[in-house]
Parts: sequence; C-alpha cells; structure tokens
Amino acid sequence: MTEYEIKQLMCEIGRRVYDRRMVASNDGNFSVKLNDNEFLCTPTGVSKGFMTPEFICKVDAKGNVLEANPGFRPSSEIKMHMRIYEKRPDVNAVVHAHPVYATAFAICGMPLEAPIMPEAVIFLGGVPLAKYGTPSTMEVPDSIEEFLPYYDQVLLENHGALAWGADLLSAYHKLESVEFYAELMYKSRMIGNPKSLNDEQVAKLYEIRKNMNLPGKHIAIDR
Repeated sequence: MTEYEIKQLMCEIGRRVYDRRMVASNDGNFSVKLNDNEFLCTPTGVSKGFMTPEFICKVDAKGNVLEANPGFRPSSEIKMHMRIYEKRPDVNAVVHAHPVYATAFAICGMPLEAPIMPEAVIFLGGVPLAKYGTPSTMEVPDSIEEFLPYYDQVLLENHGALAWGADLLSAYHKLESVEFYAELMYKSRMIGNPKSLNDEQVAKLYEIRKNMNLPGKHIAIDR
C-alpha cells in the first residue's frame, strides 16, 4: 500500500470504530508503522469517524512530529503506541478505543480470561487488565509492558481497550473480537452462570492455534 492508501484505510477504520460505538466524540487513537523511524497516527481532538487523509500526522520513533497539516497534532497517547513498537518488532499497527462492554469490564477492574468460546481461546487467549495509568503520560506504556510478550490485546483499567497486530486491519479485528468477547461475557452473566470450557477442551484449542501458525503472540504458546 502507498502511504496515501494507508491514510485512507486509517480513515476507514476511524469510521468503523465510530459507527460501532467503540468511541464517542474525539476519543480513541491508532497508528501504523511505515519503517523503523516513521509512523502515521491519528490526530488529537478530532472525531475518528469524520477523518480524511489530510488529518493524519507522521511522527518519528520518539513521537516527534515529522509531518502534520496546520491545525492537527499527533495523539497525546503516542507514547503508548511507541512502547508497543519498541518491544514488539512484529507489530505494524496499534488501535486504541473505548468499546462499551470491554471498557465496562476495565472500569470494574475485571480482565477477560474465562475460556467461554473457542474463537476467544484460539485468537485471543484472554484479555489481561493493565493497571490504571494517567493518559498521555509514561504511566500507560509502563502499565502494558509486562503483557507485550504474551498478548496482542489488553484492557486499560478505568480507560478502555488496546490491540495491536501485523497490520491495521489485524489490530482492528483484535479489538473487535475483544468487544464481542466482552459483550458475550456480560450478557451470559445476565442470563445465568457462564460455563467455561474445561482444561482438556482448552488444550485442544491451543493445539489448533499452534497448527494454524498465526502471527502475533498468545499466552499459551509464548509464555
């Protein structure tokens, strides 16, 4: 993809997260790695559902602005993104949003770890909870670092959800899967007591994951 095509895709992902109520107003941010010292990122203070390519900023590996049109500044959360790129060379995109169900669990201080459905076990392996950090400070990247070797997604306590992947669509789909998992957990608890898969069933799913040779990290395989 050309740089302009990547910007167009970032705008499309912005519309998706906005239309799916994963963000409100100007919330959320995401980025794409172009090379070791160039990254595209969403601007601060704008609705992700109404972006056009000229909104997108370019920063270096330290978050310094390389390119930005007048009136646009990189997301204040870029430090969080850069920590992921630093610790995970296989990652080329990061997506952060406030999906309703996942964020509700984050606000309650509850990770999503119960093996309630095969897809969540295979593709996510669980969603840990990172301790609260003040947004736009180094507290947030510090809070997620322990999970980076083993997961591709995390809940941010009292804040939202974060996912990363080999490309922007992969990162977005991770976040979408986290929200679906959270919604299922919430609704199944409203109906009754969710039934978790047993250890034997989970072990078989881990084997499926291994045989699929999927990119990214998984707690059962990388720990």
